[in-house]
Amino acid sequence: MHALERLSAWLDHTALSQIVKDNDWIVPTVQTIHILAIAVVFVSALMIDLRSIGLIATDQTVERVSARFLPFVWWPLVVLAATGAVMIVGEPPRSLKNPVFQLKMVLVAAAVGVTFLHHLLARAHAGAARAAAILSILLWTGIIFAGRWIAYYA
Repeated sequence: MHALERLSAWLDHTALSQIVKDNDWIVPTVQTIHILAIAVVFVSALMIDLRSIGLIATDQTVERVSARFLPFVWWPLVVLAATGAVMIVGEPPRSLKNPVFQLKMVLVAAAVGVTFLHHLLARAHAGAARAAAILSILLWTGIIFAGRWIAYYA
């Protein structure tokens, strides 16, 4: 048995997994919070990215826009991790072994890395920051699409 299958089977039989499965309100509540948190992250990252590209708030520095919106990228990521963990624990085989879920996790790692890199590049390298901003928009959009497709991949 593959390590991911063993982890999935183990999680599926934990007390926490049973609690999530036995309470019909948990999954929809957690999914709602998860969706709201991704909206906050996406819009905040988008504001920074669009400023870096030069499409909005050109009367403000990239640093000022970043200072305003970066907290709304980083803090909701904690909420996304927590709510995502609850959803995984509630249905481990459906998520962990799902290739679309795995793709989403790769995209999340890449988006977090690009967002951090963009923050570092914003001052010194405007061209690289602009490229990172475009990549960031594509990655966060991909995360949203992958998140929706998880439910429909069998």
